[in-house]
Amino acid sequence: MTTAEPACTEELPSAARGGPVGHTLARVSRTHRIAMGRRLRELGLYPGQELMMMRLWDCGAVRQSELIQSLGLDPSTVTKMLQRLEQCGYVRRSPDPADRRAVLVEATERGQALRAGVEGAWADLEESSLAGLGPAERAELARLLGVLAENLRAEAGDAGDCPPITC
Repeated sequence: MTTAEPACTEELPSAARGGPVGHTLARVSRTHRIAMGRRLRELGLYPGQELMMMRLWDCGAVRQSELIQSLGLDPSTVTKMLQRLEQCGYVRRSPDPADRRAVLVEATERGQALRAGVEGAWADLEESSLAGLGPAERAELARLLGVLAENLRAEAGDAGDCPPITC
């Protein structure tokens, strides 16, 4: 009997032998989320909330429906995230004056103050993640991941489309 859980070992599971890159990508994604979660916790955020805040920082007030579409998340997930962010005083929701049925979401002053911390967390994790890679290797990795993202977007169809908010 081993002490490590099979899902947490470096060894490629036999069922993933046909997809070693995909398996590695899943592991990298999981560990990135955990590492970012630790950094965000210090700021009072949960993983994923910083992505929503980034949209609001770049665009200002946006309709909640556009925010949901741009994040590519389930509406109930976004609603729960917004409730938590609103309870913390980071966002404000209000009726859209142009359409009272729509809801506008915007970062509050307190939410704006999180920006420097989030930028620092992303930069810190980027540097930690890419340690040992030179500028050319980093550029090539970014290029290759971009190709992978495009291929996966095509594979995912509409579910993979996260159109940007038009600010």
